[in-house]
Amino acid sequence: MAQKVEVHLEDDLDGGPADNTVSLALDGKDYEIDLSDANAERLREALQPFVAAVRKAPVGTNGRRKRTTGAGSSSSAGETAGIRAWAKENGHQVSDRGRIHQSVKDTYYAAH
Repeated sequence: MAQKVEVHLEDDLDGGPADNTVSLALDGKDYEIDLSDANAERLREALQPFVAAVRKAPVGTNGRRKRTTGAGSSSSAGETAGIRAWAKENGHQVSDRGRIHQSVKDTYYAAH
């Protein structure tokens, strides 16, 4: 027995028939929304001023954007040496080589 399966998309915005699925990403999260052609055009028009001003995000090895989190993220060699010197002067135990514990970095950033 043969079967015929039909998929009908419903517009996620107004509940009417949808013509396509629009994919977008924001704040590191990927989204999809089913929209009619008219609503998809409204979305694109609303985003156009922002899209015109964007820059291409750096891509990591897994195809995703490489993100930094600010204080406490990866440090340059010069900054690491400064943190290490400050930590020793202020009574924190740190080795001469290797990673500096995050709690020491957090204390350093809070002091500066």
